[in-house]
Amino acid sequence: MLDAIHPWGRPIRPSLGAAVIAEVAHEPWQLSGYRELRRAIFAEEQGLFEGSDQDEHDAHALPIVAASQIAGMADRVVGVVRIYRSAPGVWYGGRLGVRREYRRFGAIGGALITTAVSTAHALGCARFLATIQLPNVRYFEHHHFRVVGPALVHGKPHQLMQADLSFYPPRAVHDRLVQARVA
Repeated sequence: MLDAIHPWGRPIRPSLGAAVIAEVAHEPWQLSGYRELRRAIFAEEQGLFEGSDQDEHDAHALPIVAASQIAGMADRVVGVVRIYRSAPGVWYGGRLGVRREYRRFGAIGGALITTAVSTAHALGCARFLATIQLPNVRYFEHHHFRVVGPALVHGKPHQLMQADLSFYPPRAVHDRLVQARVA
């Protein structure tokens, strides 16, 4: 006999939108999804922070999201990263994360990295750096980053890495809000 709630014997997994677009977050739903996913990954899943992973850089960082699409319409935030200028020409990327069920897609992290570095490049970046958790160093090397040296982030070992900007041409930034935020 079939179960009326689970006719196939177990819950049906939700559909995962296969199309994903990465861009600077500007819509309220993108910004709330960005904050929620960062908290879920860095505070809850990884336990790197208690409660929230927000810090002093969030006041001037540009949030970038990857959103899944279903039938050409944005569905939900499935990946996040932030970029910020630390000195003239020097930008940092950080807090890159992908929703657990989307990690098997493999391309979302790359889309976030490309959008982050190319956007910073368009905004005057001459040197793009990121502090990378040790298990992710090879992934970033595959995406044209090189190790600069060791770093400690919240007591955890990381590698400071630098992007090769020749692989990340400047991406036009059309949003006036983005340009005003980094000015």
